Amino acid sequence: MHNPGNATPDRFPAEERFQEGAQFIAGRLTRGTSGRTHAVVDPASGEEVLRYELAGTADVDRAVAAAREAFPGWAGTTPGERSDALHRFAAVLADRAEDFARAESLQCGKPLKLTREFDVPGTIDNTAFFAGAARHLQGQSAGEYSGDHTSYVRREPIGVVGSIAPWNYPLQMAAWKILPAIAAGNTIVLKPAELTPLTSLLFAQAATDAGIPDGVINIVTGTGKEAGEHLVGHSDVAMTSFTGSTAVGRRVAEVATATVKRLHLELGGKAPFVVFDDADPEAAAHGAVAGALINTGQDCTAATRAYVQRPLYEAFVERTAALMETVRLGDPFAAGTDLGPLISHVQRDRVAGFVDRARGYARVVTGGEAPGGELAEGAYYRPTLIADAAQDSEVVQSEIFGPVLVVLPFDTDDEGIALANDTPYGLAASAWSRDVYRANRATREIKAGCVWVNDHIPIISEMPHGGYKSSGYGKDMSAYSFEEYTQIKHVMFDNTAVAAKDWHRTVFGDR
Repeated sequence: MHNPGNATPDRFPAEERFQEGAQFIAGRLTRGTSGRTHAVVDPASGEEVLRYELAGTADVDRAVAAAREAFPGWAGTTPGERSDALHRFAAVLADRAEDFARAESLQCGKPLKLTREFDVPGTIDNTAFFAGAARHLQGQSAGEYSGDHTSYVRREPIGVVGSIAPWNYPLQMAAWKILPAIAAGNTIVLKPAELTPLTSLLFAQAATDAGIPDGVINIVTGTGKEAGEHLVGHSDVAMTSFTGSTAVGRRVAEVATATVKRLHLELGGKAPFVVFDDADPEAAAHGAVAGALINTGQDCTAATRAYVQRPLYEAFVERTAALMETVRLGDPFAAGTDLGPLISHVQRDRVAGFVDRARGYARVVTGGEAPGGELAEGAYYRPTLIADAAQDSEVVQSEIFGPVLVVLPFDTDDEGIALANDTPYGLAASAWSRDVYRANRATREIKAGCVWVNDHIPIISEMPHGGYKSSGYGKDMSAYSFEEYTQIKHVMFDNTAVAAKDWHRTVFGDR
């Protein structure tokens, strides 16, 4: 990898940590052997940050072998030892917080205020949480459920985990995959998106510097078609966790099913934002703008479909559009920037295509264009509000993954909840009301893995994240994630010391 790009030291202070390659296997950086290279590109400028050699199948094999070799020793550590290691890990991450924030902003185009105040502290908190959770991997209490036996449940690590993380939150998604896996005693091979490998590699290096043994965490940076499919289908990988689009998730499931491995999928979303007529209109408008535009809308839980009860509809459209027009696009490293670019020009053009097609059947209230001037070289797109689209239209049903919010009216509560549920997705949603009974009904009846009331987006380490329907299954974060990363074993002891047991007569002999 030794073709540095144009990033200056103040934007990319950790550049020297990547001089040996973009694969992290058995505790050290190495170069990929696919014979092909890939560039990390700053989406704010279009300039190359770093070029590296992609992983091939041989690199995946080496990483899986390293994880398999490390597994018995790591699985054999006590919960307290794993907890201590994760506490040290959290301390190293905290010491390097600024390096992580700048690397994440550089490769993703996120404003520094987002990476400094959300991505990085959230990841440190996740690490500290799993340091504590590692000590609480108990099974069910022992008991004499048959009368003649004592039963208890063990939770045991699965083995080598092969995980694939997306490009929208590369640091947080690496943490969500790695932390519960290793806290439970597994070892892991993670494939980050080839667009955004920098913080996943920094994360693995920090783990090694914190004393986590070589081979426990391995990173292979390659394409999904080559490195990703080989990892998911590998016979020595016992479990796969994937975060990404529903379409790719189906392919991951096909490959994983062929080897009968455990599978966790966190897929696409099209989150509804349901505003009842007794909601605080100002709070709802502010929440809609923040919930729709976080990470430039590249968030599977972002507010994408606002359903507003008709008495508030026109005022909500007007106020939300006005607030969107105050959002400041700019250099992610500039202090006044609210919104950065999309991940690439390809993604920017994809988002623009959705909006341009919507002009034929809906009203683009504000935005709907890429800015010119100093931002023209970056993958920027203005915050966009679309009104009056039909429920079955493309912008309402498909995941756009950009700074676009669609607003539709509804009349009755029944209709609003039905519309909220009327997509294949079910990852997240929010309900806005000052009536506790109305809000409580919405939380019961909206089919999503998370339903916020009078807010949209906040996540916490102690609570699970995962979807319904085509948004996948299984949970990230929280103690619930251990359900994905542990095997349950029933152990049963005979208490009678009787050789010829009464139940034996059902197989041979008489009473």
